[in-house]
Amino acid sequence: MSATTNYSMAAGWRLPNVWDLVAFVCVIGALVGVSHVAAGTLTRIDAPGATQITLDPMNLPAYAVRTTLRMFAALAASLLFTFTYGTAAAKSRRAALVLVPVLDVLQSVPILGFLTFTVVFFMNLFPGQVLGLELAAIFAIFTSQAWNMAFSMYQSLKTVPADLYEASISFHLTSWQRFWKLEVPFATPGLVWNTMMSMSGGWFFVVASEAVAVGDNTWKLPGIGSYVALALEEKDIVAVGWAILAMLVVILAYDQLLFRPLVAWSAKFRFETTAGATASDPWMLRLMRRTRLLQFIGERVGDMAAYIGGLRLSFTGRVRSMTSPEPSKAVDAAWIAILLALVSIAAWRVVLFASRAISWADVGEAVGLGLITLLRVVVLMILASLIWVPIGVWLGLRPVWARRAQPIAQFLAAFPANLLFPPFVLFIVYFHLSPDVWLTPLMVLGTQWYILFNVVAGAAAFPGDLKEAAANFRIGGFLWWRKVIIPGIFPYYVTGAITASGGSWNAAIVAEVASWGDTKLQAHGLGAYIADATDKGDMARVVLGVVVMSTFVVLFNRLLWRPMYAYAQRRLTLG
Repeated sequence: MSATTNYSMAAGWRLPNVWDLVAFVCVIGALVGVSHVAAGTLTRIDAPGATQITLDPMNLPAYAVRTTLRMFAALAASLLFTFTYGTAAAKSRRAALVLVPVLDVLQSVPILGFLTFTVVFFMNLFPGQVLGLELAAIFAIFTSQAWNMAFSMYQSLKTVPADLYEASISFHLTSWQRFWKLEVPFATPGLVWNTMMSMSGGWFFVVASEAVAVGDNTWKLPGIGSYVALALEEKDIVAVGWAILAMLVVILAYDQLLFRPLVAWSAKFRFETTAGATASDPWMLRLMRRTRLLQFIGERVGDMAAYIGGLRLSFTGRVRSMTSPEPSKAVDAAWIAILLALVSIAAWRVVLFASRAISWADVGEAVGLGLITLLRVVVLMILASLIWVPIGVWLGLRPVWARRAQPIAQFLAAFPANLLFPPFVLFIVYFHLSPDVWLTPLMVLGTQWYILFNVVAGAAAFPGDLKEAAANFRIGGFLWWRKVIIPGIFPYYVTGAITASGGSWNAAIVAEVASWGDTKLQAHGLGAYIADATDKGDMARVVLGVVVMSTFVVLFNRLLWRPMYAYAQRRLTLG
């Protein structure tokens, strides 16, 4: 054996092979394509073709890359938000008094509401540049991705089993080590599935996010969303078909190249003492393991991450033991008083702004329309739970079938409601049906998938030893659902239900107004109210609609989902 060979083996280095060449060519080709398309963001708004959309299908590949880049840029921001905001809410009880209600409000604010108030800010950062519009669109996509990921992280950190926390104390782990060696691995399976849901959620609102309006000016950024909007305006059903095909190709591509390997990797973080059911590694993961250069780089990156996670840093002090005294109630009272004062000031400012243009009759109208939308949300939540909880459990307990259904679920979850406008509008008009009833199914597109993805994540993370114990005791039928699997997936279901509730309110803005060419149908509801006010540029009524919608969502979460959340937390951490 030569000295070179000995040195290579000792250093963990293996000479590149043909798979390394293939991977290198693919990576360089992707970077060149991304750089070429991304260069369009550095042009001026008034430059030829900068914000012009055509229905030529030859432009769809470039539009698809632009939209996908926005998705992943927003996803990176969402992950950063999740690891900071979600962690802070879970770690500090007093911070949670602020952060969790704010998160409830943020997930209830529709994308149109965010765009209305943030576009000018981003455009002022880069005056006259397309980049300002791109940042506004990315932020809008971020608002459709971040909340369910933050809720997933919060739920996981709050439901880490108490015995694992006590074990971390026994091993004298610092807060930094405990976070990276215990809490993040415990949260990883649910976070991966919610990341997939976030990508699909971004697609669902892609039409709204790529249309940026300031005053009388509206710019449509090159992308699949703008392509769909133009196709609907011109009643070009062939172009709609091309857009669906482009979406399918993009979703299948990032599912195979990114999310399928991530799901397989996250399976090793399941909390169990016996081996559970597993599926074979996806082809992309096997290919990466054959590429010696990438494998070597990955191992070095993993070693670096392990070193950083093992540093004896501590930012939050020692973990609180189960027998530690309760925090000061006087400090809690002062903290809550400060919060109430700040909320009161903010509410008073909103009232002053809106009172100049609206009356109490307008408030009553908005509340009445909110009750109509609330009825739709409740009905759809019940139906979605009855349908998708059993399916999610079945898929989560069968990794092979979960892998097969994964791209289908991602595509269906990403399917924008706008693409269903043609058949729905034609069907309702032809049979003279009521839009109040028959536009309601469009809202379920923004509701059911949060429940499905979270239940699949919960069932996939369900400990294998508990399943074996239930089988040994011959627990089956309804008793198995009531005593075994429902308690096991309950925290995940509540997380999905909270985000599904907020998602369905957002979907109401898209679903309660449907158009196909010159034909426009509108159902009675708060979503249609906000969409109509946005189209007219009526800022006072946009603010009123957003405030009413946020109030409904926060009350719904406070009165229903939060008590269920607390119950799930007590069952898992103390039971």
